[in-house]
Amino acid sequence: MLNRKNFLRKKEDFICKNCEVKVVGNGYTDHCPNCLWGKHVDEEIPGDRASDCKGLMEPIRVIWEKSKYKIEYKCQKCGHKFKVWADKEDNGERLLELVTN
Repeated sequence: MLNRKNFLRKKEDFICKNCEVKVVGNGYTDHCPNCLWGKHVDEEIPGDRASDCKGLMEPIRVIWEKSKYKIEYKCQKCGHKFKVWADKEDNGERLLELVTN
């Protein structure tokens, strides 16, 4: 397990495995801005790339925290849950569909 608590920046481009949109990473991109799905590559902190699972991470809900949206994911392969901050480039309609009180 890593002792770090801060984000590890990784600039990576990818093709979304859910909606097939080409995503250009900015070093903070960890999910598709179109459909909000991700891939289980991180384990403890965003950017650690410590997971061997590589399953699809389904966005299951969005919460409002510290004046920002936070997306909660559940891995479709192993059940791991993970939360990340939404990005300004994310699909606003999709975020609102997932908002929970």
